[in-house]
Amino acid sequence: MSRRITMCHEGERAWRCSAPILLHGLGDSHRTWRRTAPRLARNFRVILPDLPGHGLSGRPDAPYTLEWYAQVVTGFIDALDLDRTHVVGHSFGGGVAQWLLLRAPSRIDRMVLVAPGGLSREVSLGLRLASFPIIAPVLAPHLMGVGTRVMLRTGSELLRAEDDEIDRSAWLNAAPGSARAFCRTVSGCIDMFGQTVQAWDHLHDVPQLPPMKVVWGARDRIVPFRHAVGAAASRIEGAAFVQYDRSGHFPHLEESARFGEEVALFLDPSIAQPRPRVRPLPVLVRRPGPWRRLVVAMRRAVRARLRALAA
Repeated sequence: MSRRITMCHEGERAWRCSAPILLHGLGDSHRTWRRTAPRLARNFRVILPDLPGHGLSGRPDAPYTLEWYAQVVTGFIDALDLDRTHVVGHSFGGGVAQWLLLRAPSRIDRMVLVAPGGLSREVSLGLRLASFPIIAPVLAPHLMGVGTRVMLRTGSELLRAEDDEIDRSAWLNAAPGSARAFCRTVSGCIDMFGQTVQAWDHLHDVPQLPPMKVVWGARDRIVPFRHAVGAAASRIEGAAFVQYDRSGHFPHLEESARFGEEVALFLDPSIAQPRPRVRPLPVLVRRPGPWRRLVVAMRRAVRARLRALAA
């Protein structure tokens, strides 16, 4: 498959200010923003890429790690000749947004993370099973369509009734190369124990954080936030953390009117937003003890052994 990236955009305003780039989640596409983009397009030129391996974009033979996706998005921003941009990321797209912040902090004006990955290790059992290097590559090509339907219906009670959108997503995810991209993406950030990559832990390396808003659904069963948000809020001072009580994993679809208005207000350049700062970690937290190092080493050894068996 080609390396092309398919992009949609709405609105022709705000060429003089930052254009929001909306990043979708794992196994999704730009269509996830179908209720958000029209609202933001009243004030901005809104950019909606399909990440590589997703939607209508190409499925190249690539590593599909978070760092790689961040590099691709940085190149995408360069290709659009954008000096700075707002970034809105959902789920895995929120993880990409965090790595983009680590890679190119000066390019981001404001950031909105929606049910993002990378705040803690917690993740659904289905995604942990999908990370198994022996099972996933064998089963994924046959289950991408079914898995897409299960994920969308599990993530949102609202989406269960949207058969056309679910069928569209399942069809796109059954395209050649999708299973390889999915397996590599999952194995790059998840293992049998949960999420393995937490960019949030590295935010102290960013000299100046952009204004930041974190949105999550109280009913989220894909990336549970009961522990993650409290831990993240204790680390970052000045970021806005907002819970949507009636939403699952897709608050931008389940409570779309509220979400669109709140994000448009947060991105409004005429309204100043506070810059968050990272609270310094205690030395004992920054330097894991011997038991923690042992657990990490054992986890890496298990993953390496499973990959060797799958080879």
